[in-house]
Amino acid sequence: MTVEEKLGQMIQPDLWELTPEDVRAYRLGSGLNGAGRWPGEDRRAGATEWAAVLDGFWQAAEEAYRDRGFRIPFMWATDAVHGHNNVHGATIFPHNIGLGAAGEPGLVRRIGAATAREVAATGMDWTFAPTVATPRDRRWGRHYEGYSEDPEIVHAYADEMVRGLQGDADELRTDTRVLSCVKHWVGDGGTFEGEDRGYTRCDEDLLRNVHAMGFISGIRAGAQSVMVSYSAWGDEGRLHGSHYLITDVLKERMGFDGIVIGDWDAHAYVEGCSDGDAGNAIRAGIDVLMISTKVKWQAVHGAALNEIRSGAIPMSRIDDAVLRVLRVKARAGLWEKPRPLARSLAGHGTVLGHPEHRALAREAVRKSLVLLKNDDRVLPLPRTSRVLVAGSAAEALSKQSGGFTVSWQGDDIDLKDFPSGSTLAMAVGEAVGADRCKVDPYLEHTDPAAFDVVVVAMGEDAYAEMLGSIKPWRSLSYAKLKPGYAKDLETLRRLRRAGAVVVTVMFGGRPLYVTEEINLSDAFVAAWLPGPDASGIADVLFQDAGGGPGHDFQGRLSFGWPATRTSFTTNRIPPHIPHYEAPEGEVLPTGRDAPLFPYGYGLTLAESHEDGLKNLGELPLDAEPRLPEALLDDITAIPIALRGDTTYEFRTAAEDYDPRPLRMDGPTSSPFLEAEPIDHLGRGDGLSLSFKGIQTFVYAQTRDGGFRDLRGYVASGGRLTFQVRVFEAPTGPFHLTCHDDYPQQPALDISARLAALPYGEWAEVVVPLSELVGIGVEFDHVDVPFQIWTEGRARLDISTVRLSVDVPAM
Repeated sequence: MTVEEKLGQMIQPDLWELTPEDVRAYRLGSGLNGAGRWPGEDRRAGATEWAAVLDGFWQAAEEAYRDRGFRIPFMWATDAVHGHNNVHGATIFPHNIGLGAAGEPGLVRRIGAATAREVAATGMDWTFAPTVATPRDRRWGRHYEGYSEDPEIVHAYADEMVRGLQGDADELRTDTRVLSCVKHWVGDGGTFEGEDRGYTRCDEDLLRNVHAMGFISGIRAGAQSVMVSYSAWGDEGRLHGSHYLITDVLKERMGFDGIVIGDWDAHAYVEGCSDGDAGNAIRAGIDVLMISTKVKWQAVHGAALNEIRSGAIPMSRIDDAVLRVLRVKARAGLWEKPRPLARSLAGHGTVLGHPEHRALAREAVRKSLVLLKNDDRVLPLPRTSRVLVAGSAAEALSKQSGGFTVSWQGDDIDLKDFPSGSTLAMAVGEAVGADRCKVDPYLEHTDPAAFDVVVVAMGEDAYAEMLGSIKPWRSLSYAKLKPGYAKDLETLRRLRRAGAVVVTVMFGGRPLYVTEEINLSDAFVAAWLPGPDASGIADVLFQDAGGGPGHDFQGRLSFGWPATRTSFTTNRIPPHIPHYEAPEGEVLPTGRDAPLFPYGYGLTLAESHEDGLKNLGELPLDAEPRLPEALLDDITAIPIALRGDTTYEFRTAAEDYDPRPLRMDGPTSSPFLEAEPIDHLGRGDGLSLSFKGIQTFVYAQTRDGGFRDLRGYVASGGRLTFQVRVFEAPTGPFHLTCHDDYPQQPALDISARLAALPYGEWAEVVVPLSELVGIGVEFDHVDVPFQIWTEGRARLDISTVRLSVDVPAM
């Protein structure tokens, strides 16, 4: 093989950045599609459309080697992480957190085999599954991708999923199995404060005995690829650049002889690398580079070629990588398998969502549910019950399914994506009959007294990885995470006041602090992320058709459930590490941080709680954090001054422009904003601002990056005030907010208030902080106490920005 041909085997472009001509010209060895990538950008593309597109790439590779006297088959990879979740009509299984709760490794092997058949039906060869992380912090946005906080569970499940996807060595060579990938090597479940793509702080014993256990069993089961983590560890820095962990440990000490693949553009995180240069990642031992855009992968190809020719990348390293790729292709029987359209399952739409696979998914849902409370044995419910279904998740398929479902974040799916799916409301209606079931998510049109029971469905909005991470200073309280979540708590409070019997079903990718929600429920079920068919939930909530108990609850917590808002870590001490000590930044779950429900907890219908048939009753609530007393003393008005000698600095930012400070000694000019300091009260305490129609932010931020707890202002009836003089009213919404998570906090549109002010005259705008609280702004951790932004045009002056409260007269 030529050097160029070898490099072609090491580059893996994305579907939307790849053409058959690229495969021919660069003799590329593989391609991939992630969530949200479909042939022709058609999210309804089925098995035939997928197989036809991949057949074109396969044929291009054949043509590329037509004059070489040998051929190297092309292969296609996908993110089938809970079923073939990117493809319309495929069977979707519960996410890993639910499968871990099921406590049945053999179930996972059957799911792997079913998933392999559906992947094969689209002509694909390889899936980037399973994730074998051991999550240690509930704030991590990938928490639901882990089976358990217990490495022994992860060890058992990784083995079974790999065997399910690949089969044995002979089965892998058939066209009904696919290559697996254990990911992400290694330690991404242990990053400090749950930061996604963060830093794992632990010694090597803990890295091996907790975070590597799934890799040990998965490789032993025959996994043919390992994906490296974005995260960093110890002195090694970013894992993609760690020669020690990739080459010395994984390849040599563990004897892994398959493909080590990089994550999506992750080479760019490595010191000395960039989007277009992966030299240090290649030298560390990455065999295949997953690269998002054509500009990037062509640049990486060119840079690597130059480094090989200069000797900076040894040819021995390239040969090692290509030998591994060819070895895996041989083990997968790709030289013998026909083109994708000619394979035994390819293009067969009946394989996607096959009744047997859907029955397996329904079984998995039933077995994954964990019953946390069942006072007075409310469950199972008679099928003759009159049922009201309420809550934000009653009709939300995305809350049931979570991220990596059709699209990356999974937040835009509905029944058009899953015509055979069912929301929880639909499943309840099917169980009791449409005439005995009513849906009213927020009790806007219904008297609960008319029903025997209310089923409240609540849950996190769908998310994936980075966008699902909870910031380190955030509370784990469900009702505090988002304004919409608080409505579920208020619904439960209203139902308690009405004396209703309440069964709550909670969807989500991690255990959260929901003690009050549990107290307000007669029964409480952790349903995790079961997928787009809630029928399996109804199977367990309701009696069978003959009035018997039907299916019982089997699930047990594979993660401890938090008792407090700030119990972030789930540090179950592995029994084989008897002298385990928490690394820096971690707190062992003892005392106040001990779990409300321990690892392994879960009720069945046949039993109640630990001491006989006693009800769970009222659980102790975690007290709200105490406000700093000093904050409430002697406050009349604390100005957020505009002068440069204060603790705050005014800054601006806009689309595709980095934040920059506003000058206080002269004008600031940019394509999106003109700003200039002015005197209002003779103190240089104003700014003249001209917004140019590009989304632009102007905000006051602490100079030292520190945060302040401003809840005392809220509790004391505080307000945000500023003087304003309008010369051109906003041409669109004009937003005001305080921030502790720029730019994610909600904002209040004050454009109408500004437009109503007299032209060119100073006036005061007063916004009670309670008004901002009402739209979801949080004040416990504020570094930006004043921010305005608009996408329209506007010209105005501002001055005398203040946070203030009234102090009662003595």
